[in-house]
Amino acid sequence: MEKSHHPDLYTINVPTVPKRVLMTADTAGGVWSYALELSSGLAKYGIEVMLATMGNPPNAEQRREMRRIRNISLCESSYKLEWMDSPWEDVDQAGEWLLSLEESLSPDIVHLNGYVHASLPWQTPCFVVAHSCVLSWWEAVRKKQLPEEFRQYRERVRKGLAAASLVVAPSQAMLRSLERHYMPLPGGRVIHNARSRKQYKPGKKGEFILAAGRIWDEAKNIGSLARVAGSLAWPVYIAGEEQHPEGGTLIVGNVSRLGRIAPWELADWLEQAPIFAHPARYEPFGLSVLEAAMCRCALVLGDIPSLRELWDGAAVFVNPDDTEGLKAALQELCIDHFHRERMAGEAQERSLSFSLEKMAAQYMDVYFSLHPSSWVAPPGVGAGRSAPLRR
Repeated sequence: MEKSHHPDLYTINVPTVPKRVLMTADTAGGVWSYALELSSGLAKYGIEVMLATMGNPPNAEQRREMRRIRNISLCESSYKLEWMDSPWEDVDQAGEWLLSLEESLSPDIVHLNGYVHASLPWQTPCFVVAHSCVLSWWEAVRKKQLPEEFRQYRERVRKGLAAASLVVAPSQAMLRSLERHYMPLPGGRVIHNARSRKQYKPGKKGEFILAAGRIWDEAKNIGSLARVAGSLAWPVYIAGEEQHPEGGTLIVGNVSRLGRIAPWELADWLEQAPIFAHPARYEPFGLSVLEAAMCRCALVLGDIPSLRELWDGAAVFVNPDDTEGLKAALQELCIDHFHRERMAGEAQERSLSFSLEKMAAQYMDVYFSLHPSSWVAPPGVGAGRSAPLRR
C-alpha cells in the first residue's frame, strides 16, 4: 500500500475501498446540516458524496455552504418527502429517480436519510439513518391516537426498515422509538451527530436568552417559551423558520424574532448568548443544542428521554408542559451568575464528546461493514464492526 498525503490513511486501489456514496437529504431542517457536516468529515477518507435532495430546493445560503465542501456534488429534485401530506405519488417517482441516479453514478454505498426508499431494488448496499419519524413525533407532541391516514406511512416505513442492510440512529431513544412503533432492530446502531468546532466557539456574553429551531414545528415547543418571555429578567431571541414547507406561517409574540438565519449568523448569536432554551417535546438529537453547548451556553432543555440521554448532568431540565417550571429555571439562570457559569462549563465539557472526527470514523465503519470482503479499511477504521443486519 502506498502512503497518502494524510498521515493516518493509505491509498488503496479502487476496487478495495468505498469511494462514492449516494446520500439522500432534504433542506427543511437538521438533515441538511448533518449531511454537509458528515460529508466534510468523510473528505479525509477520499469519499465523494453525491447528495440527492427532495422537498424544497436548497436556498442561496445552503448552496454557498455546500460549495465550501470539496467532496460533495448536488443532485436536486422537488419531490414531496415521505412525512408530508399525501406524498405517495411523489415518493414513488422519487424512487425511480434515485434508482436512475444509482445506475448513472455507480455509488459504492447508498446512504438514506429516510426510510421508504430502502425497499427499492437497489443493486448497491443500502442503509438507513433515522433522524425522526411521524409516529414518534405524533406520540410525543399530539399525545393521542394516531389517525388512520398514517397507516400507509407506518407500513411503508416498516417495509423500508426491514429491507435496509443496517439502521443507524443518533440516540438510543430514537432507536427505541423505531422498535416500539415498527419492528425489532437487533443490529441497530447509534452514531451521535456532531459539528465542527471551527465555527462554534464561546465569545463575550451578553444578557439575553436564545432559542433556535423550526418555529412552525410543535415539537420545538417555542410557544411555551414565548408565553413566559414577558416575565423574565432578560429578553428572549428566537432564530428559526416560521413558514411551514407546505404553507402557513406560525408567528409567536413576546420575543424578538430573528427569522431563518445562516449558520454563521446563528454561530455569532450563540457566541454571545449566555443561555440557550430548548424546551422540546420531541428531539431525536438536537444539533442546535450541541452548537449552543460548544459556544458555552447554559442549557435549559425539555425533560425528554433523548435529551436526558445526551445531556444529563450538563443541562437544566424542565417538563415541556410546565411553563412555570420553565420560567423559574430561566429566571434563576438570569440572576445567578455562578449557577449559570457552572452549567455553561458543564455543557461545553459535554460537547467534547460529539466530535466530527469520531462521527466520520463511525460512518466509515458502517460503510465497510456493508462492503464486500475484499474491501480493506484504512488504519483506525473497522474496529468493533458488527456484521450487516440483512439484505
